[in-house]
Amino acid sequence: METTNSQYTKVRKLCRDIFEKKTKDYGTSWRILRPSSLTDQIFIKAQRIRTIQETGKAKIDEPFEDAFMAIVNYCVMAIYQVRVKPENENLNVEKCLIEYDKIFEEAYELMHRKNHDYGEAWREMRVTSITDMILTKILRIKQIEDNDGNTLASEGVEGNYFDMLNYAVFSLIHLSEK
Repeated sequence: METTNSQYTKVRKLCRDIFEKKTKDYGTSWRILRPSSLTDQIFIKAQRIRTIQETGKAKIDEPFEDAFMAIVNYCVMAIYQVRVKPENENLNVEKCLIEYDKIFEEAYELMHRKNHDYGEAWREMRVTSITDMILTKILRIKQIEDNDGNTLASEGVEGNYFDMLNYAVFSLIHLSEK
């Protein structure tokens, strides 16, 4: 588990660094997005990953790993948007990074609990399977969104965003080991 902790922390830092730079470039313009728009952005990134996995080539000069990092960061944004409606707050860069860290800490703690129960099964998964799991979670979220957030027996959208965030981190760990 110590290896997982250091690898997870390294990926977390990479994603946060990108998030911080883009926030300084663009501000918190993402605050205007509805959670469903962020779900669609995650879908676009995951679909690009799957297309490249299936065809073996990319026609856009953007590293494969960047799409997984974008998924991580869009998930953080989506979790925040679900919790704090856009019209309720003006979010400056400093506060944004504090909230980013809080959400990522929750994801880290969730990863620890699930790794305990599942025995780090993700380490035996292929990156292609993890991509499929991310796409499945996106479709679940879209269905919940289409049902106005109502579920009968399932976790809500926030839990699915956390799972996708961690799946994307796991993919980045796998890719860094190659």
